[in-house]
Amino acid sequence: MSKVLVAFFSATGKTENVAKKIAEATGGDLFEILPVIPYSTADLDWRNPNSRSSLEMKDKVSRPQIAGRVDEIAQYDVMYIGFPIWWYIAPTIINTFLEEYSFEDKTIIPFATSGSSDMGKTNESLLPSCPGAILKDGKRFSADVTLDEIKDWIKENV
Repeated sequence: MSKVLVAFFSATGKTENVAKKIAEATGGDLFEILPVIPYSTADLDWRNPNSRSSLEMKDKVSRPQIAGRVDEIAQYDVMYIGFPIWWYIAPTIINTFLEEYSFEDKTIIPFATSGSSDMGKTNESLLPSCPGAILKDGKRFSADVTLDEIKDWIKENV
């Protein structure tokens, strides 16, 4: 049986709730991707072109630093990577996370939360950050997704 990691970045708690359901459904370990400098409400204001999140997303080489590391990441065969959708892709902190480890021959399954945006070009933007990985198509969930819906999705991706 595969060892599962559920790593997530959650700006407002919605992605965290989905990550916990995925961990429950898979028996996976949870790891929260936390920025060294936490995001304030003003930082997350996507309507402000000068907010921190807007500036990071405009700069494709932006790599916000992460506080903490996953111990013994090599033990995991499957990684669910969660995040809120920002500008139709994953926030650049997800690229930071992926670039810190080798995911050669590991399966990565993205999942996201968003009020209405789909996964957009998420995989296209993540693929260069995880060379050699098996990057599956991801799925966007609403904040109120049920555990049964999560389990059905997981069955489709195993």
